[in-house]
Amino acid sequence: MLKIAVVDGQGGGIGSYIIKSLREAFGDKVEILALGTNAAATANMMKCKANKGASGENAIVWNVSKVDLIVGPMSIIAAHGMMGEMTPKMVEAIGSSPARKFLLPINQEGIDIIGLIKEPLPHLVEKLILHIKEEFNV
Repeated sequence: MLKIAVVDGQGGGIGSYIIKSLREAFGDKVEILALGTNAAATANMMKCKANKGASGENAIVWNVSKVDLIVGPMSIIAAHGMMGEMTPKMVEAIGSSPARKFLLPINQEGIDIIGLIKEPLPHLVEKLILHIKEEFNV
């Protein structure tokens, strides 16, 4: 079974939308782990039917090496991203995890990827779902 970690912070709104969409697309064919930088983010993601949830630096560092896929906004690989909630240890753990990383190019940190067309979150998540289906045959 494909094990997906969804990482988000602040209020967990992006992660919640991702988890809701993953659950609608894949049902119980995937295991979803909600990893929040704080308890509020994790709690909101859990409401969208993640299988498990954990909060904080140690939880993220510990769990990202135990999943097949890490999903979240681009800011999860920017030290001090999400208004300082992404610690350098979290970013290092995500970056060095053997899991595949599918990141949504939502510009919260002043990072622009040149050549990328800006799209709203629902369109990005639709593309994410299609990419997971293609890459993992789920």
